Amino acid sequence: MTVMVVGVAIGRTEATRIGLSSLYCCCNSSSSSPRLQAMASTVSFSPANVQMLQGRSCHSHAAFGSCSAVPRAGARLRSTAVRVSSEQEAAVRAPSGRSIEECEADAVAGKFPAPPPLVRPKAPEGTPQIRPLDLTKRPRRNRRSPALRSAFQETTISPANLVLPLFIHEGEEDAPIGAMPGCYRLGWRHGLLDESQSGDEAYNDNGLVPRTIRLLKDKFPDIVVYTDVALDPYSSDGHDGIVREDGVIMNDETVYQLCKQAVSQARAGADVVSPSDMMDGRVGAIRAALDAEGFHDVSIMSYTAKYASSFYGPFREALDSNPRFGDKKTYQMNPANYREALIETREDEKEGADILLVKPGLPYLDVIRLLRDQSSLPIAAYQVSGEYSMIKAGGALNMIDEEKVMMESLMCLRRAGADIILTYFARQAATVLCGMRPN
Repeated sequence: MTVMVVGVAIGRTEATRIGLSSLYCCCNSSSSSPRLQAMASTVSFSPANVQMLQGRSCHSHAAFGSCSAVPRAGARLRSTAVRVSSEQEAAVRAPSGRSIEECEADAVAGKFPAPPPLVRPKAPEGTPQIRPLDLTKRPRRNRRSPALRSAFQETTISPANLVLPLFIHEGEEDAPIGAMPGCYRLGWRHGLLDESQSGDEAYNDNGLVPRTIRLLKDKFPDIVVYTDVALDPYSSDGHDGIVREDGVIMNDETVYQLCKQAVSQARAGADVVSPSDMMDGRVGAIRAALDAEGFHDVSIMSYTAKYASSFYGPFREALDSNPRFGDKKTYQMNPANYREALIETREDEKEGADILLVKPGLPYLDVIRLLRDQSSLPIAAYQVSGEYSMIKAGGALNMIDEEKVMMESLMCLRRAGADIILTYFARQAATVLCGMRPN
């Protein structure tokens, strides 16, 4: 049994130290039980609890690559990115070669340095001598220095926006995932679960997902747990719904099972349930089932626009989650369709969804923006395994700068309108955002 867990942002643990915002879990059978998978939970922590690391802490809304300002003690505040010791400060010199204290003393005495002479750097030899263009607007003025670029940056990203997928299995040892460099199946101590065609294990109160939720809640009582609601991890057919003998995926009967699964997860302590199955009417039915059991405060993050994408390949290899026959095109969306996402958005909003998710991420930036412009609900995006593996492969072959492309890709998802990003880069990106580097 393999489980995938996704992100975190506490203030007192190693996960907190890099400021991840949430965890997401799913699971998969081992070789002795190839069809059983169980989607488990996403854990989220308040950004307010993220530990601020002196000298290289991330502001919860800091611009990509920047750090928070730490004021000096005393009546006068310095606008500086880090707190420095007195020895460090003494070593800081102005361009004139004088110390900061000497410069400040001259300023108090009214002695100010003369303005620097206007010197125009020379152009390369052979540059034509021309009269400057008569331009009223020169947009490059606002891009000419790091300070100006940071001041005018429209989109920001912080660890609070990131969700990290991790895989957990029922074995003892961690095992690397070949198709996803840097990702592992983390060992779990318990035995394998039984599989079925109707996904009965999905609502087993003592199953892998409820056990995982209870364990996390016991260790971190204040965390927020998101769980994935779908039958494909538990079904021997590998589909997100119950399969009729003629191969048709049964909608309403599947929704009935999904409601029991969502209630079971809520009973175990889930704060947000996330139906990823793409069955019609499941958000409203799950909302009604949760309310009927008294779970009025449990939220629903709906996979609103989940496409039948080929970008899921490495993930399905990692979890052995390919369907045993056919494909998922009768319930997941056609990648060629754009306006159809509006139909799903309106239905999910009407049925009571609290968060809307688009999957995959980068190839569907236009859909993310569409949902952002059409809905006031929070928008989530899933940067899936294929996107992750391509960037990793390009970096390994020195075709691209992995870190820069990683951060640019996440910024693009934010720019398109995503409030939450599920990404296998979450831990690596958080270390960059906090000015740290992995050991």
